[in-house]
Amino acid sequence: MEKYKKYLNKYTYLLIGLIVLIVSSVLFIIPNFETEEFSQEVIEDIVEGITTTTVINTIQEDESNISSQEVFKEEDLQITEEEKVAIKDILIHNKTEKILEGFNTYLLIGSDERSGTSIETRGKVDGKRADVIILGLINKESKESTLLSFPRDLLVENTCTQKLERINAAYVKNACGNSAENLAAAIYSISGIKIDHFASFDFEGFEEIIDSVDGIEICVDVTQKEGYSFELQKGCQNVNGLATLNWVVSRSTEVLVGEKKVDANGNDNSEWKLMPGVSDLTRITRQQYVVVQLINELKEFKSVAELNKFIKALENTFVIDENLTINKAVELLWDFREFDLSKIKKITTPVDYLTLNDGRQVLVLNQNLYEFLVKESVIDS
Repeated sequence: MEKYKKYLNKYTYLLIGLIVLIVSSVLFIIPNFETEEFSQEVIEDIVEGITTTTVINTIQEDESNISSQEVFKEEDLQITEEEKVAIKDILIHNKTEKILEGFNTYLLIGSDERSGTSIETRGKVDGKRADVIILGLINKESKESTLLSFPRDLLVENTCTQKLERINAAYVKNACGNSAENLAAAIYSISGIKIDHFASFDFEGFEEIIDSVDGIEICVDVTQKEGYSFELQKGCQNVNGLATLNWVVSRSTEVLVGEKKVDANGNDNSEWKLMPGVSDLTRITRQQYVVVQLINELKEFKSVAELNKFIKALENTFVIDENLTINKAVELLWDFREFDLSKIKKITTPVDYLTLNDGRQVLVLNQNLYEFLVKESVIDS
């Protein structure tokens, strides 16, 4: 009996030691994410206009209670009455009445914390807007994945205030709901897609995430730069967080003409010209590219423990909805390691450019989104 007690004590201590080790590891690996309420009921109320009758007065009365970082005073689009009628006809014509089912949906929001629209003004303007809007669709049966991007300049009717504005302006807290709920309502109103979960990050966090995996590989077919913010050589290279961010948000990318010419003092005397066709849609292509490259980096992790640096970066930069537990988030990231990246479909909402009377350009839907997803084989007809 004493012999068994000796073994029992030995293995009991070993078991306790293992438990302490596991608990310590979990506490070290699993951070405290900032969470935010995210209610489908609130989203549907916003879309159905249940809150609209009181929202205008309430916004004016309660604006002092809303964080100054959540309120951004952007000059309204100067849309004439004639244009409003024409645009609303387009929105009504392309509005889907069908609700997308059979998918898990994850909304990824990249906020510029109202950084402005250029590298030079980033971080110098108050408020925030959604600069990156990517919806991840995972088919519950086939597990096929799609990244559906919404251009920040896509014109929608704000389901809260009923004003015509860019979709990125919906990402604001008001009496209808919080920032994520209002943006989800805007997406739901034009697509019929209910959003299960969301995660948001700011530009500073974007840099930290890229740096946490020691940069990502970016491949380009021509040498390109924007000022001193980034320069990418033709071919593939590992790029850090800051340069990746500047490449993603760039609206004034220049390309090298001919050979690189650098004098003895290191001065660049090369000829550069503005890259043609750089637009909001170009930025979306780059955003989707970076997301896939990040997933590619995750495939290199051999254990959950190796995710620690990456998870710690997320802790400092991400806000997730309160229903998306950190365990679920880690599990989702880990499962993505098994995905064939070549099979992740990357698409953008179908749009046309529209120039307003005041000279500003916006984007409008040119197709019913449900029919578009059928055409793109995301859903069955």
